[in-house]
Amino acid sequence: MKNGLFTGTWGRTIIPAVRKPEDLAAACASDWPILFLLTGDLFTVHDYVRQADEAGKKVFLHVDFLAGLASDPVAVEYIADKVRPTGIISTKSHMVKQAKKCGLQAIQRLFLIDTSALEHGIHTVRQNRPDALEVMPGLIPRVIGELRASTSLPIIAGGLIKDHEEIETALRAGAAAVSMGNQSLWHSFAMT
Repeated sequence: MKNGLFTGTWGRTIIPAVRKPEDLAAACASDWPILFLLTGDLFTVHDYVRQADEAGKKVFLHVDFLAGLASDPVAVEYIADKVRPTGIISTKSHMVKQAKKCGLQAIQRLFLIDTSALEHGIHTVRQNRPDALEVMPGLIPRVIGELRASTSLPIIAGGLIKDHEEIETALRAGAAAVSMGNQSLWHSFAMT
């Protein structure tokens, strides 16, 4: 990302992916500087982002998972103006484009289930110009390498990561970061 979030400023990065409100405190207490927020609604998201900000975390809201917000670009304007996270994550191209227009950083999430999805993902990235990509599942080192060769964007591997070996495999393949919801991995992988 332009400000170095995934380009070596912190080296190898784990990103706590907060899927339940009760996991937010652990993510905020972790040593990792970034967190993905995959929970919340119109009534709670302000507080969640405030808690993470107070803990010194960069927060990316997965807008596809926020209850009470439609898949409408106006929702991104609201988030940028009222919630003020570092950025958003979305599978939806129009949400990524709107985030960029609103001054937020944007992570395009891609589900790479076959060659067609990979080709479509590369095309989408070239059109949307997100700041980073999150590829799922994260256990696909060959595809991480292909994406690194096709784009200069930082690649975040996410999904189905269960142990240190899988983290290492994704990082060796060229991922800039690995996102996961497993708290035991947030605290047991050393920052370098």
